[in-house]
Amino acid sequence: MRVWVRGAVVFAMLAASAFAVKVPLIGKSDPVKARLGHAYRFERGGWVYVHLEGKPEDIGFQHGYLLAPEIEDGFKAVQLSDVHASKHDWEFFRHVARDILWPKVDPEYQAELRGIQEGLAAQGSKLTLDDVVALNGMEEIADYYVPWLNRLQGKLNPPGLVAPGNCSAFVATGSYTSDGKIVIAHNNWTSYMVGERWRIMYDIVPAKGQHILMDGYPGTITSGDDFGMNDEGLVITETTISGFVGFDPNGKPEFSRSRKAMQYAKNIDQWIAIMSDGNNGAYANDWLLAERKTNEIARVELGLLHSAVDRTKDGYFFGSNFPIDVALIHDETNFDPMDASSSPNARRKRWQQVMETNKGKIDVDLARSFMSDHEDAFENKKGANLHTLCGHGDTNPNAEKVWELQPYDPMGAVNGKVADAEMTKKMSMYARTGHPCGDNFKAAPFLKEHPEYSWQAPALHDMIAGPWTLFKERDREDNKKQDGE
Repeated sequence: MRVWVRGAVVFAMLAASAFAVKVPLIGKSDPVKARLGHAYRFERGGWVYVHLEGKPEDIGFQHGYLLAPEIEDGFKAVQLSDVHASKHDWEFFRHVARDILWPKVDPEYQAELRGIQEGLAAQGSKLTLDDVVALNGMEEIADYYVPWLNRLQGKLNPPGLVAPGNCSAFVATGSYTSDGKIVIAHNNWTSYMVGERWRIMYDIVPAKGQHILMDGYPGTITSGDDFGMNDEGLVITETTISGFVGFDPNGKPEFSRSRKAMQYAKNIDQWIAIMSDGNNGAYANDWLLAERKTNEIARVELGLLHSAVDRTKDGYFFGSNFPIDVALIHDETNFDPMDASSSPNARRKRWQQVMETNKGKIDVDLARSFMSDHEDAFENKKGANLHTLCGHGDTNPNAEKVWELQPYDPMGAVNGKVADAEMTKKMSMYARTGHPCGDNFKAAPFLKEHPEYSWQAPALHDMIAGPWTLFKERDREDNKKQDGE
């Protein structure tokens, strides 16, 4: 109860101090107009699309200025979630951001983060640079740094403070796809409270490096759920490693490395080199990559002590939060690969079924159906829960041991993204907000039925599924192609 009160009070204080939420106006003054340059935003299919262009400090300013309402709102949800989970107040997160993460961030991205704060300030926001950095480290601080610190200090973790199991994803090529070329897809799993806000489509043209198209959370310089592509034809996604326990406070933040890799890597080898340089172990993932130019795909399992790389031009890789490397499982996780009832292993079985059953037929349409799949391969029945590729924790009557989740936790799949070789060539993707299956989540009746989650009430919104919507680089508001599914 004390934690709920603290989280609710913090949320209320911030809500009272925030500026009025409205779509920012472009060009309030000449200095602002000069920094905005060619940047713009529009909304389509439940997504907010932003085009950002220029030097790091200007890309950051455009980001903070154009997305100020979404960043303010998204920040409050992350703050409430992280304070509740970690049992630390928000000043602790500012401290970690300032003293642990910030000094290891590349100067280019320090400039971009400063720009975000300056853009927010130009819209009247009171968020500080430390707040912006902590927001970017939202996956790293609460779920990786705090457990590491607790172990160092001989403290027990609060219940549920473990490395998360987020996402279902696959990549395929060669004889498994309909045209022999790459197909890649991903749905983001996280809490509905945070995930409902995970609906920004970033189109970034930096002064140096590759043009990027990626989905992401408002205020962050990397995708975070990690689905994106660059104009060299490299496509990237991932699923987290459940039960991971490593962290190196002297390493470079994952949010900085993953953005750099998407921006500067032209192929799989370069991506691996950038991500491995200064690896701090936070947000440990099984990464799935595809090269459009060569039709090669890869799975890179990147731990702190161990890593493994598999590559092919004829086959597939998939992820559902299970680790693969035996040494990594033993030394860096508490994951039980023999527990068939766990969400990661049940979905692993389902992935194997859908990939083999559809060999030679996999295309964008099938990929979208995979992202929406409600087959429970553990209980051999149909019905959305945490065993299904499109996860629904709010309908799940069982606790999920590997993530220390209680029954009916409001988490699961909160968006979906799909692309193939031809789409990647044009730097485009299909994306859907909310559950990829199209089901809606309504907060009020859920909280009435499950008051144990009432601490989320200040920030838990309805999560309404949008249509599958096509986006491309340098997209414009009048390009309104949607798929009505």
